[in-house]
Amino acid sequence: MIKSNLWRLKESMRRAKEGKEVTVGFLGGSITQGSLSSKETTCYAYLVYEWWQRTFPKAKIHYVNGGIGGTSSHFGAGRVKEDMLIYQPDVVFVDFSVNDEAEPFFQETYEGVIRQLLKWQSKPAVVLLNNVFYEDGHNAQEYHNEIGDYYGIPHVSIKDTIYQQIEKGIYKREELSQDGLHPNDKGHFLVAEEIIRLLEEVKAEMNGSYEGGNDDKKEREQVEVEFLKAPLTKNAYEGAIRYTIQNSLPRLEGFRADTKEKKGHLDCFKNGWIGREEGDKITFSLEGSCIAVQYRKTIQKPSPIAKVVLDGEEEKAILLDGNFEEDWGDCLFLQPILHHGENKKHTVSIEIIKATKEDKVPFYLLSMIVA
Repeated sequence: MIKSNLWRLKESMRRAKEGKEVTVGFLGGSITQGSLSSKETTCYAYLVYEWWQRTFPKAKIHYVNGGIGGTSSHFGAGRVKEDMLIYQPDVVFVDFSVNDEAEPFFQETYEGVIRQLLKWQSKPAVVLLNNVFYEDGHNAQEYHNEIGDYYGIPHVSIKDTIYQQIEKGIYKREELSQDGLHPNDKGHFLVAEEIIRLLEEVKAEMNGSYEGGNDDKKEREQVEVEFLKAPLTKNAYEGAIRYTIQNSLPRLEGFRADTKEKKGHLDCFKNGWIGREEGDKITFSLEGSCIAVQYRKTIQKPSPIAKVVLDGEEEKAILLDGNFEEDWGDCLFLQPILHHGENKKHTVSIEIIKATKEDKVPFYLLSMIVA
């Protein structure tokens, strides 16, 4: 039974029924991006987009896939504007449940993403998706859905549906996912079916009426109150800013700005800074209470190692190892260096401390995420 406030989702369906333009967006990690689907059109996100096209043939439905593999809601809080909100979405499906850890830190970054979506000028409907590790059923949905329930946002759990069918022997894990995480085409189809089941339920609840009525007006009034209430967490990340070469001017001492043009949100390793030699240094002056360094961990080993120093405290320096221990590809790694610290202007210095002639690639600093 649906207990969520569905006014915005119904409003999107009304506009679609009237033949208006509706933008449907998807924000998440590798599953949202379409990993292990054989082609773009067999990814769950595209299949849900096709449902909107089939169901509302008079409408012009636009599709925005903002999935980036290996990324969490921490990164999401810093990129949601540039990768989703600039398209003025009407509906956004959000899934970071297999990339976020089940802990309060990521509940706070997740709420930062959700509140930015809810408060955006296009007033998009938001639906939460909880994908799952098929090997053992773990994900972060307990923390994510607490946020969803707090704001009255509907959510679709793959842990509570498809994973339970695997546990009961209806499906074998290998039928749906070769690596225990990313769905194959059949798995993506089943994930899409679960989302579509929710959409069909909402559509049916409208009883064929797309005119709106007193009940819908009450929902609208309630939804705006719910979405503007005080946050559940400390919520520092609603105001997250991602600094790249496009919006910051750090002091460069050996590091250089990457001059290659970025082409789309999946052209990830662009708009950053490059360091090659020991002693190469870059220094930022950043204002906030939460700071994280985003850099490349690469499978192209060896790679340089750097250190980051906050406010000149050398004894608390943190290593930034460019060598990635896993083998699935280069990683957009986020290293928090300050979380709920003093809200003031901080100095952040990053210096290469180990580099050799054998290094396959340089150290790549992608961004600073500050909240």
